[in-house]
Amino acid sequence: MRDIRICYFGDSFVNGTGDPTKLGWTGRLSASSQNNNLDITHYNLGIRRETSEDILKRWELECQLRLPKASENKVVFSFGVNDTMIENGQRRVSLENSIENAKTILVNASRKYDVIMIGMPPIADVEQNESIKELDRKYHALCNELNIPYLSIFNRLVHDTIWKDEVALNDGAHPRDKGYDILANFIKNWSAWVV
Repeated sequence: MRDIRICYFGDSFVNGTGDPTKLGWTGRLSASSQNNNLDITHYNLGIRRETSEDILKRWELECQLRLPKASENKVVFSFGVNDTMIENGQRRVSLENSIENAKTILVNASRKYDVIMIGMPPIADVEQNESIKELDRKYHALCNELNIPYLSIFNRLVHDTIWKDEVALNDGAHPRDKGYDILANFIKNWSAWVV
């Protein structure tokens, strides 16, 4: 049996905020990927409101604590929505710094682990969605340059009725359980999914 350890790093969307089952997409993905040949250890390391700067500061130590040399170690990153938030009249993290932070994280992580990146979902704010979409394109280009698999989810979800309705009826950003189901299934059916 393969001993697979997966660290999921990101923000509230990785955390599964809004999901009454507390599984989010990461819990659903690990559970549905588990089988008789795979023993998956799942680490949800999503923290609400975290930006790329926050993840840059903590990802390496978190991995060292959880990923022993003897196992198959996978790291999944998904962040950026909080970078695009406007606070005190400006973005929490500039576009240039978002790209630089992601590059530093991905280059260093891919030296030690199997790494993939999941893009950012849309929220119920048209203006912020434009910033999310722009950062998504930049992250996608960066991952192509670094030869790291990247799954853009924005266009898949922005027109999805269930996702949009759950976000609108919840807090304007996060879906409920059905939205996370859709996202988990989309990732699981991606050819680059890690297991």
